[in-house]
Amino acid sequence: MTTCWVIYNGSLVSDKFADQARLVAEAAGRAGVAAKLMKNYETMMDLSSEVELPDFAVLLDKDILLGYFLKSRGVPVYNDPSIIDLCDNKATQYIRLASLGLPMPKTIIAPKVYPNFSILGSGYFERVIEELDFPMIVKEGHGSFGMKVYLIENEAAFHQKVEELRGVDFVFQEFIQSSRGRDIRVNIVGGKIVAAMYRHSETDFRANITNGGQASPVSLTEPQKELALKAADAVGAVFAGVDLLFGADEEPLVCEVNAAAHIRNIMNVTGVNVADAMIAYILEDLK
Repeated sequence: MTTCWVIYNGSLVSDKFADQARLVAEAAGRAGVAAKLMKNYETMMDLSSEVELPDFAVLLDKDILLGYFLKSRGVPVYNDPSIIDLCDNKATQYIRLASLGLPMPKTIIAPKVYPNFSILGSGYFERVIEELDFPMIVKEGHGSFGMKVYLIENEAAFHQKVEELRGVDFVFQEFIQSSRGRDIRVNIVGGKIVAAMYRHSETDFRANITNGGQASPVSLTEPQKELALKAADAVGAVFAGVDLLFGADEEPLVCEVNAAAHIRNIMNVTGVNVADAMIAYILEDLK
């Protein structure tokens, strides 16, 4: 019988991470695969010894080193750790998306500033403000569920935030006023759209359900479908949750691509269990 590990981060206290893993493991079981739920620390990455390994692994975590370890031992990992690595840092992801000309908010990658130093007074930040104006978005490179994303509305808040983020990868981004509190999440598996939902919030500039947003099923326009597929392909993700914004004329813009997108909310909203499509893709890919 084919075996797999479904890996999630065991240090996180929220059950949503274990729940995600259970959905995938249950889908594997329905497909006749012997699935084992694994916290990321339950396998010791001992480079000097051999361990019993599965036929494939589904990595629902950002423990990229574990993905590279498993891959080095010949285990196919989904998504490939290099894809998770790319998407885990929003700055590197935006560099890739922009290099392929995909429509997205105007984005400036912040320079590296070491924690004990500052470039206030250099003129750099004044140039950023001139380019993007207020309000603007500041996003830390690493963050999920809309966390570590800040709406900056004035110069005082701007300077306070950039000083707080010394030593952290982050980006400055144009605020798309026409998409305030609303976006679309598109789940893609193997280059095909599996499910999509419209998310909106009356109380927050972010539409994430974790931050209090509401969701409903949505019929995608052809431009939305095309852009979502191009965005997933741009980062190489076989499993992707692509977030789209609404431009001034309702044209789609890429907000970001999630390489370890959660699937419980979209199942609750649409009735589609993305995990079944994920497992079906893997089994076909392994043939």
